Amino acid sequence: MAIFKGAGVAIVTPMYEDGKVNYDKLEELLEQQIAGGTDAVIICGTTGESSTMTHGEHLKTIKFAIDKVAGRIPVIAGTGSNCTETAIMLSKEAASYGADGLLLVTPYYNKATQKGLIRHYTAIANEVPDTPIILYNVPSRTGCNLAPATVVSLAKNVKNIVGIKAASGDLSQIAKMMSMADGCIDLYSGNDDQVLPILSLGGVGVISVLSNVAPRQTHDMVAKFLEGDVKGAAKIQLDAIPLINALFCEVNPIPVKTALNLMGMQVGPTRMPLCEMEPENEARLAKAMKDFGIKLA
Repeated sequence: MAIFKGAGVAIVTPMYEDGKVNYDKLEELLEQQIAGGTDAVIICGTTGESSTMTHGEHLKTIKFAIDKVAGRIPVIAGTGSNCTETAIMLSKEAASYGADGLLLVTPYYNKATQKGLIRHYTAIANEVPDTPIILYNVPSRTGCNLAPATVVSLAKNVKNIVGIKAASGDLSQIAKMMSMADGCIDLYSGNDDQVLPILSLGGVGVISVLSNVAPRQTHDMVAKFLEGDVKGAAKIQLDAIPLINALFCEVNPIPVKTALNLMGMQVGPTRMPLCEMEPENEARLAKAMKDFGIKLA
């Protein structure tokens, strides 16, 4: 049984101008996502700026989301680290709060070998044996790629490693992995512009940046595909491509936070070293949003 099927939002972490987490606004965003049909919340992932949070902020934000969502949809906590012991600590805490799953990015900067990745993920999983784990492969950010054989080995040998967020952009690698997996792992798209191709390879959903600004359309895209309406799903995917491209014309989450602010959501700034969007890119984003039917403030 998959942790979730459909569209999970990789939700932003709203902040005040001084950089502190704005929990009142986070609660508002969570409610809007649930009302918009989002199938799961992924808290403190890349889009949530977990890399610039203190451990205390990170854990408080995870607990806040779990408490506020209160079981209405699954909450998956980003608890990965390039330090295995840190990932274990974060994962055990998130599990104790009642997280429905954990999202564990590959170790970054120190670039583990495939043998090291197996040991890293196995060590974390063994410390939270009752909590499902989604691996997160995003080599463009981490400099570390989870090979298909490594993913399959982990899924077959570690009982609570159940899924992967595939954000390599390499459809051939994803196809190879799924051919080797023989159904042993749930596949989620990690790229909003590849949702349908990944669903066609056996995927069950997406962990989405787009969902922050278009939760209903992202949900409907996946739902239509899973219900057999491939043409309807493809129309949403293709119509969204200009907006998706604009949401990634600068490094995530700069554009998506800008987009939410353009919608009047007042989610605040990103933390340094991320900064405000270039004016020409913001204008491009605003146009793409309006063209997609999103109302600006």
